[in-house]
Amino acid sequence: KKESLLEKELILEEVTALSDKLRQQAVDGRQGTMELSQKVNAFQSRIKDVTRKMMATVSELSMHQATAHKLQKDRDEAVERAMVSRDKFHNGEEPWETADQEFDKLLRTEQQREIDRQAAVQRKQEEEIMNSNFTRTTAEPRVNAYVPEEEHGLPKAYGNNAPFKPTIGGATMRHIRKPNPKPVEI
Repeated sequence: KKESLLEKELILEEVTALSDKLRQQAVDGRQGTMELSQKVNAFQSRIKDVTRKMMATVSELSMHQATAHKLQKDRDEAVERAMVSRDKFHNGEEPWETADQEFDKLLRTEQQREIDRQAAVQRKQEEEIMNSNFTRTTAEPRVNAYVPEEEHGLPKAYGNNAPFKPTIGGATMRHIRKPNPKPVEI
């Protein structure tokens, strides 16, 4: 019995030593695996970001290419129209169907601009003349002179004795009772 017990203890010690080695290897491997998985995750997220940015750049590039293609086509058509118009003009024909109408419209527009410019200059001169004589106001004009009956009919200024003209009552005046003066008996 003792022998079997000793054998079992030896086997237990060997198995324990082997299992401790394996456990240590597993712990070391787990730590390395953790670091590797973190690095892999970081690289995958960077790859996704770069891919997304690259797709956006490719989309912008395709939009710019389409715009450039359209503009180039428009330019080619305009050059072709210009060459045809030049040839027609040299042959004594209208450059295009509505050339006369457009030219007449352009002349009318220029004439109208000149008329408007002259009117603006005249209006400005009139305003300068008016502003030099009196100040601009939106107030209702009041009488500041009267024509005396006994003289030559020339107006004479009131001076400090101008008649009083009260202003129109405001919205709050409706709450105030109108005066009812009593007649004075002498």
